Formats: sequence, C-alpha cells, structure tokens
Amino acid sequence: MDTIASLFSFITWPVSWVIVQFHTVYGAIFGPDTGWAWGLSIVSLVILIRICLIPLFVKQIKATRGMQTLQPEMKKIQERYKNDKQRQSEEMMKLYKETGTNPLSSCLPILAQSPFFFALYHVLNGIASGDTIGKINQPLLESAQKAHIFGAPLAAKFTDGASKVESLGASLTDVRVITAVMIVLMSASQFFTQRQLMTKNVDTTVKTPFMQQQKMLMYVFPVMFAVFGINFPVGVLVYWLTTNVWTMGQQMYVIRNNPTPGSKAQASYLERLHKSVTEHGKIRGRGQKAIVKAIVAKGRDRNEAERKFINGLNKAGMAAQADGTVVKNDAAVAAQSADGSTVATTAQPKRQQPKRQSKSQRQAKPAGEAEPKTSLTKSDEPQDAEPVGKQDAKPAAGAKKPAQKSGGGGRSKAQSGQRKGPQRPKSPSKK
Repeated sequence: MDTIASLFSFITWPVSWVIVQFHTVYGAIFGPDTGWAWGLSIVSLVILIRICLIPLFVKQIKATRGMQTLQPEMKKIQERYKNDKQRQSEEMMKLYKETGTNPLSSCLPILAQSPFFFALYHVLNGIASGDTIGKINQPLLESAQKAHIFGAPLAAKFTDGASKVESLGASLTDVRVITAVMIVLMSASQFFTQRQLMTKNVDTTVKTPFMQQQKMLMYVFPVMFAVFGINFPVGVLVYWLTTNVWTMGQQMYVIRNNPTPGSKAQASYLERLHKSVTEHGKIRGRGQKAIVKAIVAKGRDRNEAERKFINGLNKAGMAAQADGTVVKNDAAVAAQSADGSTVATTAQPKRQQPKRQSKSQRQAKPAGEAEPKTSLTKSDEPQDAEPVGKQDAKPAAGAKKPAQKSGGGGRSKAQSGQRKGPQRPKSPSKK
C-alpha cells in the first residue's frame, strides 16, 4: 500500500494543506490536540472533495439516463440472440460504442476520489510513523499523535501490536473494538448503497451486462472494504465511512426525486406526484415538470406506472400537457362560477331510444286520432293546391295506362287487418 500511496504523492501537499486549515478552525473550538479537531478536519475534507465531485456525479446521472434510453434496443438484441450469449454481448458492446454510453460510469466517482484517498492514507501513515509530510510539521505531527477518536489514536490500525498501540497512548482492546466497528459500518453502508440502487432504481424488465456488473459490485465492494480496512489507520476509516454515508444520502435523494423509468422508485414517486397534483391542482417545481414532460412525450411507449399516473390524472379531471404542466379537463370537472365557487355541472340526459311497440299496439288507434302520415302511405285528402291545368286532365280514350312496377309506389293500400306486402297464396283445400 505504501508503494501505491507514493504514486499519488503529487497530491499529498494539497491534501495536507486542507487538513491543516480545517484543524486551525476546529482546534480553536475544541482544542488543537483533541480527536474532535482532527476527526472533524478529516470529515470536512471528505465533504469538500464530494462537493467538488458533484459535476462528475451529474455526468454520471446523465450517462445512466442515456443507458435507460437504450432499453428498447437492448430488449431487441436479447430477443434476437437469446440463444447466443457471446453474440448478445458483442451486440451490446457495439450499441454502447455507437451511442457513446459507458456502462461503467457509476464507478467514476470512486475512481476520481481514489487519488485523495491514497494521499490521505500517505499523510496518516506518516503521522503513525512519525514522519512530517507536506504541511504537517513537527508540532502538528505531535498534536495528531495525541488525538484519540473514541479512545483509538488517529494513526492506529487494527493489525498494530500492543507495543505500538501503547506508544500512541491507547490500549489494544480499544483500538481493535473501535476499528472493527468502523470497518463493519463502512462495509454495511457500501452494501446498502449498492443494494438500494439495484432493488429500487433499476428497470428490472431488461437484464443487461451492466446490471450483472452492478450486482457483482454489490457483493465485491463490501468484502474489499472489510479486507483492506484492517490495514487502514483510524483516520482513513473515518474518511471512508464519511464518504460512504455521503454517497448513500446523495443516492437516496436522487432515487426519491429523479428515479429510473420502469423502477420501483418511479412507481412510488408517481404515486406521490399524483397525490400532490390532485391536492394543489398544479405541478410544483421544474424537476416535476421535466418528468411529466418526458412521460407525455413517450406516448404509447409508457410503462405501467406512467400509464397509471396519466389515467389517474384523467379520472381526477386533469390532463398532462406536452410542456410538463397539468390543466383542468373541462369535460370532467366542476364549472367555476363568477365568484370563484365551484358549481356542479348538470349532466346531460342520455338520448333514449323510443320504446318498441307490439303489432296489436300499433294497430289499435284511439277513435278520432288521425293516423300519422309517412312517406309510405298515400293521403286521401283532396289536393286543394293542384295546378289548374291538371285538374280536368283525364287520359284520352284508348290510351294505355302506365304500367305499375311491382313493389313500387303504385301498390294498393292494404286493407284493415291485412298484412302489407305480397300475400301467401291460400291453400287449394280452402277454395
């Protein structure tokens, strides 16, 4: 480890300078030789480094979202080469190369902070060895060696012997108990962070090599932290425990407010968003508008949780717009009166079909009631407005009457009680 740490010695001086500056501030409050002053200096260094890595974290989120847009193409590749795993992996790698995505982008924050970790390890190891490094001069070195965190010296390790621990002014039992607890907490926080990512913020409908890698890292990283942690000084354990807790909190915030489409976290987020929209009648915040806008733009490609969200808005009398806003649907909500109070709209009566009458009801007419005229019946009333030239016009003698078409308008009027249309011939026996 000393060889690896020496490779990052170029950053040792900036790291030691930052620690000294924080120690000056906290030493004035808690005392320069206390574990609080040195411990909080290390914690503040972690927070400063993670704040500087926020742009890289944002880039990681964008790369992850880019991976999500490839889910339909990944499904097609899996279905096409489901019997050829090697060809499937080759096509996946080809897709990553064409789209410019990196499935290992989640490891970038860890890789970026590794130089700071090795530099801090080099500084704390120098304190344990009694060597001045960077801005840590001899007075600061003696002050750091006196500092204890819950009874364990800042430079003590789990593997240190009793004589070395006693030279730092502590007992071997205290050192091993404190370091063991910190190693367990460090490994557990790493495992919980990775497990939270795999169980809540991953689209489980598509299985990709990226998911397999993440699942492998979920078990590999905690074991690595536990194995290497026994050789870390207490100050380095404070560093890693703090950065793991920061990562866990940062990831919980992202999962809650910007979940992966198709994941369990998205279903929970859309349920909360639907409740907020129905309560306030609008979308609150640019982040919510961006998510609603993306859901509307998907159209028929929405997943189950997104369709449930859109249908829930429609049932509540609202409609999501293309710009991410939500407006009231006038066809389904109450109308607003002039004074601002809501007035329930009267539902329009449904158009009812006339009741079908039986044959006897159609034939039985009240006395004095005229039979309604239709286009199929002839009127027996005289035509008063007939043209004069046609009133006395009669067919000439010997003129043939025009032939009447069968079934046409010249059909004779049906007698009362007789069925209209062509009649069935009577049986010869009844003649």
